[in-house]
Amino acid sequence: MSNILVVEDSERIASFIVKGLQSHGYQVTHTPNGEDALKLSAAAEFDLVILDIGLPGIDGFAMLEQLRGSGNEVPVIVLTARDSVDNTVASFEGGADDYMSKPFSFEELLARVRRRISTPGEVVTETTLSHKDIVLDLRTRRVSAAGIDHDLTAREFTMLEFFLRHAGQVLSREQILSRVWGFDHDPGSNVVDVYIRYLRQKLGNDSIQTVRGMGYRLG
Repeated sequence: MSNILVVEDSERIASFIVKGLQSHGYQVTHTPNGEDALKLSAAAEFDLVILDIGLPGIDGFAMLEQLRGSGNEVPVIVLTARDSVDNTVASFEGGADDYMSKPFSFEELLARVRRRISTPGEVVTETTLSHKDIVLDLRTRRVSAAGIDHDLTAREFTMLEFFLRHAGQVLSREQILSRVWGFDHDPGSNVVDVYIRYLRQKLGNDSIQTVRGMGYRLG
């Protein structure tokens, strides 16, 4: 199991990242400050560090410099709200392996995580998720419903994967928004209802049930 260190001082963003990664089978350690992150990285072996730049005390740039100065070459994905060329350059020059500007979707973060910690020859044991006659292929990102194959957009794939990993559970609009569109979402948006309709068109009207006042669940 891959071990990831998340260094993020925002409780809301940290929870969004940690819960998402844990739901995909990663072991996650979280700390809100650079000092503790340096101690943790010295005491334990991590496969990846997700590092926010705007930390209290030792900021992300200083932590990254100290991390690399100690000889630690763990892959680092930098997160920042400071979306500028200077910060991008500073991150890479400081030793970061990847860079993401806030806000971001969990789907994009997960793709970058998988790219950074995958190893040649790695065996992927989970290739499909299924519920009744719905089978989602995690490699081709296509779905089969009642024996008919359908292509999925990136958002449709992420939403359906979320439902399949929580089959039988009622998922609120807020949970779906957070998982599929990221932490910086508009709770008043109807985008979830729109994409539920898209999935029903491909999977059947009864594939996803509306639970009034609560959300949706797989049929």
